[in-house]
Amino acid sequence: MSETLETRTLGRTGRDVTVVGLGTWQLGADWGEVSESDARDVLEASLEAGVTFYDTADVYGDGRSERVVGRFLADHPDAGIVVATKFGRREEQVPENYNPDNFRAWIDRSRSNLGVDTVDLVQLHCPPSATITDDATYDALDALVADGSIAAYGVSVETCDQALAAIARPGVASVQIILNAFRLKPLEQVLPAAATAGVGIIARVPLASGLLSGRYDASTTFAADDHRTFNRDGSAFDVGETFSGVPYDVGVAAAQEFVALARGLDGEASPAQAAIAWCLQQDGCTTVIPGARNVDQARSNAAAGRLPALGEDFHAAVRDLYDARIRPEVHHRW
Repeated sequence: MSETLETRTLGRTGRDVTVVGLGTWQLGADWGEVSESDARDVLEASLEAGVTFYDTADVYGDGRSERVVGRFLADHPDAGIVVATKFGRREEQVPENYNPDNFRAWIDRSRSNLGVDTVDLVQLHCPPSATITDDATYDALDALVADGSIAAYGVSVETCDQALAAIARPGVASVQIILNAFRLKPLEQVLPAAATAGVGIIARVPLASGLLSGRYDASTTFAADDHRTFNRDGSAFDVGETFSGVPYDVGVAAAQEFVALARGLDGEASPAQAAIAWCLQQDGCTTVIPGARNVDQARSNAAAGRLPALGEDFHAAVRDLYDARIRPEVHHRW
């Protein structure tokens, strides 16, 4: 029997989603090899733990993640699952590639991969700023809603300025943004603006690529095909996606302080669970989408959605840690 998690309405989609979802980048690529069997086990364990919101993208494993999610969805047609995908990174990220013909080709491929006629939510996948501010972008997305290819659309962004531009658009249902104890800037304007506008906030990278779990030290190595190895300098994609843009040595040292704060909480919360709970307890955050490479991680992540309030002392200590160690590295950049 599945457990239950709190749900919140995901902005203008009108759909209720669990406060902890599952990000499926790990199940496609760029985090080391994960077998399809292991990927399916992660999905099943998440559902059993109460998770009903699953976020994927057409470039995760060149469609592999979408296809695995699609087969999982087909096996659970009555589970109330909401699936969000993303498109826009299968071509060079230049504004001219964000056009109606490409939108049509991309969404048709995602619909096929997911095995659905209508995608619950499609998000522009960290597009150029010019695309986010272009009226034609939303005309093309509105056309996909009108013909039933998608039920709603949102924007996944790198920067707070991009988020604010997207939130101002009346058709945007949700914004996905990096939010964690090492990335506090969205709390200043983005989350309040989204709440006022009725736009959902999907918080990604809640563990700062695993740093906030406290499991890594200066000697930790990652697989060659793991972005934590090959994208530390931002050579493959925005460096803010890897360790939240924090230099690894700085992040490891700061993470040890976060671990100490987490272990000072009452109860049995792990540092990773405290990091996830910190995100979902921010006013204006709708759902948090940690990834998982195995069943134990999936179950632990979901359990973070059932933690009690962390308390103002914990939140204040996180702000102090950020100001002292992290702010100079990231605050001006994203």
